[in-house]
Amino acid sequence: MTAAKLGRWNVVSSRPPVNDRSKAWQPLSIGVCSWSLQVTGILELRRLMDRLGLNVVQIACGDPHHASWSEGDAMPEVARTAGFELTGAMLGFPGEDYTTPQTIQKSGGFGDPALRPERLERFRWAIERTQALGLKDIMLHAGFLPEPGDPARKPFLDTLGTVSALAKAKGITVAFETGQETADLLRQTLDDLKCDNLKVNFDPANVILYDMGDPLRAVEILGPDIRSVHVKDAIRTKVPGTWGEEVPLGQGQVNIKAFVHTLKKVGYTGPLCIEREVGNQEQRLADIALGARVLQDCLH
Repeated sequence: MTAAKLGRWNVVSSRPPVNDRSKAWQPLSIGVCSWSLQVTGILELRRLMDRLGLNVVQIACGDPHHASWSEGDAMPEVARTAGFELTGAMLGFPGEDYTTPQTIQKSGGFGDPALRPERLERFRWAIERTQALGLKDIMLHAGFLPEPGDPARKPFLDTLGTVSALAKAKGITVAFETGQETADLLRQTLDDLKCDNLKVNFDPANVILYDMGDPLRAVEILGPDIRSVHVKDAIRTKVPGTWGEEVPLGQGQVNIKAFVHTLKKVGYTGPLCIEREVGNQEQRLADIALGARVLQDCLH
């Protein structure tokens, strides 16, 4: 997808006050990521979640220039009244290219300085959408973090500081998704930023897919700041610089049982939202249903 020219976006004008939904679910409730179900409307999402027997969902913001919902500006109101237990809103940017690790390194998040003004504007819109959904959490990929000593690091961290300030002004927490960097680099970056509303959306499979270390060790390092979790599984690549392979839960190298145990060990009590990004809709449904059973076994 190519980035569209940014226009003036409309959002729901009469939105509810931001509610703390952190107690809307039981600790370690099993949920799903809405985009994994390849839906375009809230009613379809409701129908498929009913098929799965799940009611907890991390929902895609639905950038109107990128991945819009059929309900348009009415989406937040429809979602709020659909009976879901919403955990947070996920933002993706137009132009992010996941064909290879190299293409996403160039196009992901706030990595490209030329795209930062437009993406910050899209982030402002996403904050409004998050509020309209009655949520306090937004998740996104920050982009590939430069290492200490890299001249690109300071302007990148300045941008992330702006992200924090924009969100904090609206009472929103931002959770950066793991994967593109080692846990040590993300830990140092959060420590350097010192922004109390910047947290982690932990995805153990991404650590493997990007070949960035051991996901269980990463949980230990990032534990205090893990705000939300995407649960998926993967097999590490044997060819450096290429993707690993995403597989159904329990069939990869994450060690899901140990992963859940480690989350408990570091004190994580939020939802476990299954993500599946391979296969057609029916195959994804089957794989997510399998994943829910795997997680149930891990929790008992």
